[in-house]
Amino acid sequence: MYQERPARLDGAVLWSLTPRVGAPPVPVLPDGCMDVIWCDGRLLVAGPDTFAYVPEGGAGRYAGIRFAPGDAPALLGVPASELRDRRVELGALWGEARARRLGERVADAPDPAAGLEALALHRATEAPAPDLLLRAVVQRLRAGRPVAETAEAVGLGARQLHRRSLDAFGYGPKTLARILRLQRALALVRAGLPYAEAALRAGCVDQAHLARETRALAGTTPSAYASDWAKRETPQPSGSSTTA
Repeated sequence: MYQERPARLDGAVLWSLTPRVGAPPVPVLPDGCMDVIWCDGRLLVAGPDTFAYVPEGGAGRYAGIRFAPGDAPALLGVPASELRDRRVELGALWGEARARRLGERVADAPDPAAGLEALALHRATEAPAPDLLLRAVVQRLRAGRPVAETAEAVGLGARQLHRRSLDAFGYGPKTLARILRLQRALALVRAGLPYAEAALRAGCVDQAHLARETRALAGTTPSAYASDWAKRETPQPSGSSTTA
């Protein structure tokens, strides 16, 4: 079962996942975010994805904190581009001994997600504040504004925006815009809109364009995604093989 709630850190979300026995892993779709994940005592960093990531099975439970697009690199001390499409041990970034101590602290918390929240809040007191300019970039691209218009609106040249986007998001602004557009479209699909209407309202040229983007970024089709989502939203008896 998957659950999430807002974190006390601005823009972040806490989540937890206990997979159903026998259920296939649920693909994680690109969303422009980065996560710190507690996985049965280990601390991992999930970098920004450019395609669907299928978790490995076997873990009993997960907890995580998902940071708003562009916020994690300052907290972690590493450019997002170095973690693009990767899952790495936190010890590779902060040192094994420190990561082990932090992992034990999270494991000892009544709620591992709250333990991750405490870790992030403490780290935020030592790290630079979120870049408001980059938050404005995300806000405009999330609303479907063109990349060139966004660059002009925030006072950056195309090359400057691309360079800063690599550090903050892990990829350029055009890729971020594609990912956020797909997220808009899939949210409309989940709300029950017909695929053609969801495509146009999200900013795609047509339904075929949405189908191509869903295949390229999510590794599926809009109809298969909608079917899988409906299964996840339908309550299942314990031990069901239906996706969690």
